[in-house]
Amino acid sequence: MNIRRAQNKDIVRIMELLRDVLEVHAAIRPDIFVTGTTKYTVSELDEIIADDEKPVYVAVDDEDKVSGYVFCQLISQPANECLVPFTTMYIDDLCVDPSVRGSGVAKALFEHAKSEAGRLGCHNVTLNVWTGNDRAERFYEKMGMKPMKKYMEIVLNHAI
Repeated sequence: MNIRRAQNKDIVRIMELLRDVLEVHAAIRPDIFVTGTTKYTVSELDEIIADDEKPVYVAVDDEDKVSGYVFCQLISQPANECLVPFTTMYIDDLCVDPSVRGSGVAKALFEHAKSEAGRLGCHNVTLNVWTGNDRAERFYEKMGMKPMKKYMEIVLNHAI
């Protein structure tokens, strides 16, 4: 397995994996996610892949077939009255093909993102996990992540 920056030739495969992730989220929160869709369009992926502030890394096999990805974003927190300036590597999305889950691909992608964050001088690596995505939450805890804050909600039932 090799991990490299995503390229335009990877878009079709990334779109397949994005569909998988969306279905996981739609099963957890059908009130928010629309099944059968993806987070990004092909044209949006084309722009993201070219953006150095939003690096996408892919795990590929010996034949250069994508088996997983990690979407990252560099987020700068400027100094203000109560915060010191710092840069965060935010993991926007991480997905591994179901056929190779449990083989270390997710760990390799996560460790690569963490290594890149260090190389780029980031203060931390952050991400969000949807409540109910227990497998992902356990994985990230195993990688050493700890809760930083909680994002809470109350769902209001509006009559249409």
